[in-house]
Amino acid sequence: MLNISKDVNGAQLVIALEGRLDTITSPVLESELNSSLDGVETLIFNLEKLQYISSAGLRVLLTAQKVMNRQGEMIVRNASEDVKEIFDVTGFSDILTIE
Repeated sequence: MLNISKDVNGAQLVIALEGRLDTITSPVLESELNSSLDGVETLIFNLEKLQYISSAGLRVLLTAQKVMNRQGEMIVRNASEDVKEIFDVTGFSDILTIE
């Protein structure tokens, strides 16, 4: 299960994820991003309540990063130690801006 909450403030979009971002839930996030990124200059993912991310979830983040490279910046915040470890092992720590 994945809960997605969005907060738009001008050209900034904050997306908070709660639960698991996996093969079943990543298409939901992908669809949400596809309809939300027009005009966004700063995309912030708040992963404070994200318990797990699979390779399918990583792919969605990578796709979002590619879009934001063209139109602004993307920041990942508040990732748990488990999620940070997945970012480290997969090399995503070098691709994403993680705070």
